[in-house]
Amino acid sequence: MEDIKEFADKSRIIIVTGMSGSGKTQACRYLEDLGYFCVDNLPPVFIPKFVELCTHAKGHFNKMVFVVDTRSRDFFDDLVQVLDDMDKANQDYEMLFMDASDDVIIRRYKETRRRHPMAPSTRISDGVFKERKRLEGVRSKATYVIDTSNLARAELRDKIHLLFGKGDGDIMTIAVLSFGFKFGMPLDADMVLDVRFLPNPFYVQELRHKSGSVPEVAAYIEGKTVTQDYLRRLDSFIDFLVPQYVREGKSQLVIAIGCTGGMHRSVFVAKHIYELLSKKGYAVNLEHRDLMKNEVWEV
Repeated sequence: MEDIKEFADKSRIIIVTGMSGSGKTQACRYLEDLGYFCVDNLPPVFIPKFVELCTHAKGHFNKMVFVVDTRSRDFFDDLVQVLDDMDKANQDYEMLFMDASDDVIIRRYKETRRRHPMAPSTRISDGVFKERKRLEGVRSKATYVIDTSNLARAELRDKIHLLFGKGDGDIMTIAVLSFGFKFGMPLDADMVLDVRFLPNPFYVQELRHKSGSVPEVAAYIEGKTVTQDYLRRLDSFIDFLVPQYVREGKSQLVIAIGCTGGMHRSVFVAKHIYELLSKKGYAVNLEHRDLMKNEVWEV
C-alpha cells in the first residue's frame, strides 16, 4: 500500500473521453509525444486495477492516459461510478473531455465514411444525439474541455502541450550528427548542413588521419577566416532557429552536418554546435556516424 501511495503522489493520470469524432485519437497522439503511456478503449472498471499494476511495472508508468468512450458500450456506464470511487480513495486524476459541434462531427463522419458507434445502422445525427445525452453526466466531471470545432491540428497540439506538457516529456531533445556524404545522407535528419566548403585537413599529411575533435585539427579548421565567418553566422542561425522548434512543440530535432568523409570538418562543426547548445541548457546528444569508417589514428 505504501508503494501505491507513493506512486499516486508522483503520478499523473489523465482520462480522455468525449464525443466520437471530436479528436480524442489525435489528442492521445500528442500526449504520447509528451511521454504519456496511453491505453485506448479501456473499460472503466479496469482503470483502478491498471493503475495498481503499473506501480509494480519496471520503470513505473507514472504518466498515464486512459481513453474511455462509448465504444466500450455497456461498460461505459461504469465510468461515473469508477470516478466516484477514485475520488473516495483520494486518487488524483484529471479528465479531458473532447467535444465538437454536432454539424462538425457529422461532417467529419461523412468525410471519413465511418459508422458512428451509437448509430451503426441509422443516421449519423441519431448517433450524435444519443451519445451527447449519454455523456452528460461524465462531461460535468471534466477537468478540462476542448472544443475542436474550429481548431487546426497545430492548435490542438498547443492546447495539449499547455495543459499536460509539464515534465520531462515537454523537453525537446536535439541530436547533433556528423556524417560523410560519400556514405549517404542520414534519413532522419530535420536539417542538413554541408560544410565541404571549409578547409580540408585531409590534404595536410600530419592531420589526415586525425579526427576533427583532435585539438590541432580543430585549430587548423578554425584558424581560417572562412571558418570564423561561418561559425559566427551559424551561431546566430542556431540561436534563432532552435527556440522556434521548441515553441512549435517539436519533440526531437536532428541536425546533421556533412563533409566528404565525415571525419574532419563535419566532426569539428558538430562538436561546435553540440557545445553551443549544451551551454544554453538544451537536452542534446552528439554522434559521429561515419568517423570510424575512415582510417583514423587519433580521435
